[in-house]
Amino acid sequence: MTAMTEPTIDTAQLAHLQTWQGKSETLSDTLTAAPVDALSATLDRDDPAPAAGTALPPLWHWLYFLPHARQSEIGPDGHPRRGGFLPPVPLPRRMWAGGRLRWEAANPLQVGQEVQRQSTIQSVKHKAGRTGELLFVLVEHQYRNAQGLALTEEHDIVYRSAAQPGDPAPAPQKPPLDGQAAWSRTITPDDVLLFRYSALTFNGHRIHYDRKYVTEVEGYPGLIVHGPLIATLLLDLLRRSLPGAQVARFDFRAVRPTFDLHPFSVHGKPSADGKTVELWAQDHEGWLTMQGTATLF
Repeated sequence: MTAMTEPTIDTAQLAHLQTWQGKSETLSDTLTAAPVDALSATLDRDDPAPAAGTALPPLWHWLYFLPHARQSEIGPDGHPRRGGFLPPVPLPRRMWAGGRLRWEAANPLQVGQEVQRQSTIQSVKHKAGRTGELLFVLVEHQYRNAQGLALTEEHDIVYRSAAQPGDPAPAPQKPPLDGQAAWSRTITPDDVLLFRYSALTFNGHRIHYDRKYVTEVEGYPGLIVHGPLIATLLLDLLRRSLPGAQVARFDFRAVRPTFDLHPFSVHGKPSADGKTVELWAQDHEGWLTMQGTATLF
C-alpha cells in the first residue's frame, strides 16, 4: 500500500484554476490539401489526391488549428508551458481522455475552406483517486465555415499526478463485445508511425517519441500511442468497412494506455439496424484500450 500524499492542488489553487471556466478563444485556419495527403499515407490508405472540395474525413480536422508555441515556450514534457488558454495545472501528466463530436450533415468541412474554431473551457474539476490526483478540463470547440456551424466537439483533458513506485494499477477490462467484431485490423505502432503522426499534428509531447523520458520521468514501459491516432484508426476502420457511410456523431473514451511494445488491434460491430457502430481498440493481451460509438446519418 502506498502512503497518502498531501494534495498538490489545494482549495485556493483549485479556485484559481476554475477562473479559467468560460474562457474562450477564436482561431482561423485554412483546410489545405497537404496534411490530408500526408495522413492518408500515414494510415496506409490509397486515397485519390485531395483537392478543393474534398470532404474532410471524420477526425481529420485534428490536422489543423495546431498550437505553434515558440521553442522558448516549450515545457519539460515537450508541450507548450502551462497557462494561456488552458489553465496552468501543476500536475505533470497530461492525457487526451476522450471526446464527443457532432457533425452537421448539410455542411461538411472540405479542403480549401477557411474555418474558424471557437474554443471555450466549460469546466475544471478536481478529484483524488487511488492513484493520486486528477484534474479534468472540458473544452468545447465549434468549427464554422462560410456556411455556418459544421462541427461541435467536446474534448476531455485529464491531468494526473506523477507515477509513484507501488501505485495500484487500474484493473484491466475486456471489451464488452469481445469476440463479436464484424471487422478487425491489426496495427503495428512502430517509431515511424508515431513520429509521422506527431509531426502531422505538430505534437512535441515527449511521451510519443522520447523513450528515455517516457520510461524514466513519467514511469511508463514504452512510448505511448497517441489517443487521437487510435480514435482516428477506429473511424478509419469504419471507412474501410463501410466506404459510403457518413458519421453524424462519435463518442469515445480512452480506457488504458497503448504502448509501442506490441501490435494492437481495432475492431467494429454495426448494429442490426445499421444506424450505429460500436468501435473499440485492444492491446496485445486483449485488454480494452479505447471504446467508441459512431452514429451514422
